[in-house]
Amino acid sequence: MSLSFLNRSYLGFELRRTFRNRRFFIFSLGFPFVLYFLIAGPNRNETNLGGTGLPAPLYFMVGLAAFGTMNAMLSAGARIAGERAVGWNRQLRITPLTTREYFRAKVVTGYAMSCLTLGALYLAGISLGVSLTGSEWLRMTGLILVGLLPFAGLGIVFGHLLTPDSIGPAMGGSTALLSILGGVFFPITNGTMVKIAEALPSYWLVQAGHVGLGGKGWSATGWFVVAAWTVGAAALARWAYRRDTVRV
Repeated sequence: MSLSFLNRSYLGFELRRTFRNRRFFIFSLGFPFVLYFLIAGPNRNETNLGGTGLPAPLYFMVGLAAFGTMNAMLSAGARIAGERAVGWNRQLRITPLTTREYFRAKVVTGYAMSCLTLGALYLAGISLGVSLTGSEWLRMTGLILVGLLPFAGLGIVFGHLLTPDSIGPAMGGSTALLSILGGVFFPITNGTMVKIAEALPSYWLVQAGHVGLGGKGWSATGWFVVAAWTVGAAALARWAYRRDTVRV
């Protein structure tokens, strides 16, 4: 069996297994979708939310886009923890599958779920009257996808360090904390909090979504923070994987 065939087979298996997991779909895809309608639906005719001059459906769509995609990407950790619990990772170690190809499959799967979440929220927003230009949709989506890179690594780290019993609370708490500090649910205005927020990848993921609100995208600081977190998360993921695979 050639390595390329093995890699394609493993990636295809990962995608099929993920999409067939109904419970995972409900919580990773359905939760932000339903939450959006619960929050934005009653305010669909509000065109000046909180005096911002922004329609409520658009404001909540871009906010939940950051939350939903971040949650979908981190959820790869829950699948990894489950695989470790049943010994699936030990079986993979006796195959020619490389560490790089293993990581690639996990990242691609995370992006697939994130894209589905993002698409669902876009459709939900459009159904409530959200209207953006083609360039705004593209710029916003492109920056969001780049902003998810650190979370791909963090999901793998969580999966290889935590057990199935502990990863749920750890991921839920991490997602909530990063969302709050990153300004997902409300703008960060305090000077000290702004400095803290700007050092987090979740803040720049939110700013990516704000392109749809007329934002300019990322500054040089944003690109640096996202790149630094991506490199750091990738290094931690590699360390966690190696630590896990050499464990007796």
